Amino acid sequence: MEEQENRSGIFAGDDPFEIARRWLAEAEATEINDPNAIALSTVDAEGLPNVRMVLLKEIEDSAFVFYTNYESAKGQEIAATGKAAFVMHWKSLRRQIRVRGIVEKEDGPQADAYYTSRSLKSRLGAWASAQSQPLASRGALMAKVASVTASKGTSPSRPPFWGGFRINPLEIEFWADGAFRLHDRFQWKRSVIGEKWRITRLNP
Repeated sequence: MEEQENRSGIFAGDDPFEIARRWLAEAEATEINDPNAIALSTVDAEGLPNVRMVLLKEIEDSAFVFYTNYESAKGQEIAATGKAAFVMHWKSLRRQIRVRGIVEKEDGPQADAYYTSRSLKSRLGAWASAQSQPLASRGALMAKVASVTASKGTSPSRPPFWGGFRINPLEIEFWADGAFRLHDRFQWKRSVIGEKWRITRLNP
């Protein structure tokens, strides 16, 4: 009972993914640009962290999904470790969600459907860009786009090197701004996927 009272209001609920979807829906009404943007963190072979902004495309019943070039730096680092973390931060709501977890590819019909939903120029761009690799010039990139457009036409299939990643969380933290920097933080944590969540209020 005490825990439920502690997690009233914006923190209420028994399903962290439903809470995350609720917060994102609220942010969609207040954030000017890209309310689904996340700062995605991976590590390289030396353990040096990398972080970049990507767009979260789905909050499933048990995971978070985004899409990218598998041969990019983040794609290769995820393939090597099978792990990633991200934070979603909304200035308008003064809230954030932090996630750490195990990553698997989404490389089937779901990825095909999302790729097809993108604009034609974005689909062709996925074929043209050797993401994270050196580029001679902007002109060289546009020439590659023109070449791909000529060869792939108006209905390109999803590139074999491009698809989704599904982050299955071991930790989810919900954070909300508090007066005098006495913020509210609730951590949902488990040791393995499928285990019951342990919910802990954290110090600010």
